[in-house]
Amino acid sequence: MQITDLAEEQQILPVLRLGFRPFFLAGALFSMVALVLWGAMLSGYITFQPYGGGLWWHIHEMLFGFGCAIVAGFLLTAIQNWTGIRGVSGASLLGLFLLWLAGRVVLLLPTLLNDYVIILIDLSFLPAVAYILGKPLFKIKQYRNLFFVPLLVLFTVANIEMHLAKLGLVNITVSQAAYASVTLMAVLMSVMAGRVVPMFTANGTKTAKVLPLPWLEKLATGSLALITALLLLQPLFTVPAFVFGSLFLLSGGCQAIRWFRWKPWITLGVPLLWSIHGAIFFIWVGLFTVGMSYFIEVPFVSHLWHLITVGGMGGLILAMISRVSLGHTGRKLQQPKAMFWGFLSIFIAAIIRVIGPIFWMQYYITFINLSIVFWLIAFGLFAYHYAPMLFKARVDGRPG
Repeated sequence: MQITDLAEEQQILPVLRLGFRPFFLAGALFSMVALVLWGAMLSGYITFQPYGGGLWWHIHEMLFGFGCAIVAGFLLTAIQNWTGIRGVSGASLLGLFLLWLAGRVVLLLPTLLNDYVIILIDLSFLPAVAYILGKPLFKIKQYRNLFFVPLLVLFTVANIEMHLAKLGLVNITVSQAAYASVTLMAVLMSVMAGRVVPMFTANGTKTAKVLPLPWLEKLATGSLALITALLLLQPLFTVPAFVFGSLFLLSGGCQAIRWFRWKPWITLGVPLLWSIHGAIFFIWVGLFTVGMSYFIEVPFVSHLWHLITVGGMGGLILAMISRVSLGHTGRKLQQPKAMFWGFLSIFIAAIIRVIGPIFWMQYYITFINLSIVFWLIAFGLFAYHYAPMLFKARVDGRPG
């Protein structure tokens, strides 16, 4: 970066200097607020009615409010490394952040506007991110990373289906639309894991990098992508259950093989690494158990999906934002010591959320609230320790 860039940088609030700063912190804080409200609604402590009702709002906001905020922060930061072109910052980044925030507010307070205005505001965020992401990629013709632009478009399609299912305008249930959104998130996690986990593991443990097997990478992610496509197309035609079951088992098996090839056991002394591998464990176990549910009658199948969402998505997000925030604020890759308990807490939250209600349904609300408490510990530790980093300039004086 030139000195003139540094001079311009100093005129921008540090929290608006790169996408990861506002979106990682706000996403983490929003997940905590959303889960407190969800737990309070289930427990009968509050009676307010968000857009779509409590269940729809909970599902939608954990995926498109929390999850997609983190995805946006990650991609808006990575694009600078991929292209060498300055990432969105300053007023433009603030505008994008406020667009995301507006979606959260109007869904939480649906009486402010009519339904179609609310839907328009909520749907506008991801296409805006896709445009900002795609512009520099097209400019320098870096088509390898262009994959993420249509992925954001597919997230928008999944979001549209969530809204249409709520309105009853398509032949799809809210659960089916939500499952499509979850598997789409799993596709993104699978792609990113395949790109970075072998390198992170090798660098962090001072061991040889495990080289990818092209056929395994294609099967692991391709089967997930096919599941997502079939789920998104459910309004048009019905797919036999055994097809879904077989694809889930295939994907879970391939993800497991890939995970074992990465030797997760050598990372146990490095929290920034075992947290990533732990999250991937929950992803493949979740995919495999969901696949089994298509062949074996399992009560409360929806609980199994929380292996993927809480342990997989929540765990991987916490691990990655903890690592990325250190690197992009100019710090050594050594997490605050308390984050050890944060990483552990998110996996405990997943286990409680899935195992408790399945075996002790009479304590359903208690297990949900206990799981929420461990999520709050995990992301509360992140917010407490990382907020000062995200609000301050890089310690090495570089832009970003």
